[in-house]
Amino acid sequence: MISLSNNWNYPTTIRFGINRISELADAAKTLNITKPLLITDPSLEKLPMTKSALAANQENGLITEIFSKIKSNPNSENVIDGVNQYKNGCHDGIIAWGGGSAMDTAKAVALMVGQTRPIWDFEDVGENWKQAKSKTIAPIIAVPTTSGTGSEVGRASVIVDETKNEKKIIFHPKMLPSIVICDPSLVVTLPPNITAWTGMDALAHCFEAYCAPNYHPMADGIAIEGIRLCKNWLPLVYKDGSNLPARAHMMSAAAMGATSFQKGLGAIHSLSHPIGAVYDTHHGMTNATVMPYVMIHNKKVISEKMEYLSVILGLKSKSFSGVLEWVLDLRKMFDIPHTLADLNVDENHLVKFSEMAAADPTASTNPTPVGANELLSIYQQAFRGNL
Repeated sequence: MISLSNNWNYPTTIRFGINRISELADAAKTLNITKPLLITDPSLEKLPMTKSALAANQENGLITEIFSKIKSNPNSENVIDGVNQYKNGCHDGIIAWGGGSAMDTAKAVALMVGQTRPIWDFEDVGENWKQAKSKTIAPIIAVPTTSGTGSEVGRASVIVDETKNEKKIIFHPKMLPSIVICDPSLVVTLPPNITAWTGMDALAHCFEAYCAPNYHPMADGIAIEGIRLCKNWLPLVYKDGSNLPARAHMMSAAAMGATSFQKGLGAIHSLSHPIGAVYDTHHGMTNATVMPYVMIHNKKVISEKMEYLSVILGLKSKSFSGVLEWVLDLRKMFDIPHTLADLNVDENHLVKFSEMAAADPTASTNPTPVGANELLSIYQQAFRGNL
């Protein structure tokens, strides 16, 4: 059996394997961090694994404080509070500890600790990132405790602008963590529903990256393998969270999704972002809800890719329909809501959501061009459950 432990340097340095969390203090010292601020969410702060990491750092001479005042869909107030604690505590680096919300907050805090401009000046539009003072961005160690967003290998954060109820993508190349510790043992306690939702997020990232129209064969290869890992291992880890090989493969799939979507995403994320911003729904679950409706909208353009993908996945039907049926079966297995109505979305919000989705940066790399009208049509199908 192939070893599931190795050191990777693409897209950044990744220490992958069971019990690699024991290297956290060494990673900090490698980056010359002596007083890190560990950023996590309120539920993770209370868990034994977090307390153990803090104690281990203390034993190694690293005074580590914790910041956990973040929402499941973090907003600018969370980032500001984190920046204030970082400065007040005279910290010199950040440990991003958790799932997507913690990762997004931590990376945004790392960016903003040395900036004088507001965070929205660094929205991922054009070359906004060049306005940042890059030398003041704090070094980051990322430790994922879910297998979904892959934010540990990303150069951006999704932050809610609470004044507009909009999710915005904040970007800078130096927001990419310098060292990532991927330890499958940290995710064994995830409950089945969170395992499923985060796993479907990883699948959505890989799937949309593969379907995006830009030329990037390296991203395509990573995305396809990430999808295959999700097919083979996500159902197993959903049924048995203690399956460490399955946990390891899904942790890989999550990182592969975020690595591959530098090629682009699409309407799954465009539609999901406004819903999450307004209703505070779980991002992976929302992606899974809208996924088949977006697939059908893009069918004419992606059918050839789906035929190839169905062969790789070993599906019975080597066709678009085969892939769609597989996705629907996964959603049913994981009890994913079938419609937006099941998510308690108000139909009256769909017109506004379609405008927000059209402005989302992910819309521009959907396989078929989409504006507010097209996105409204998909929203309506998803609300009514029309496949």
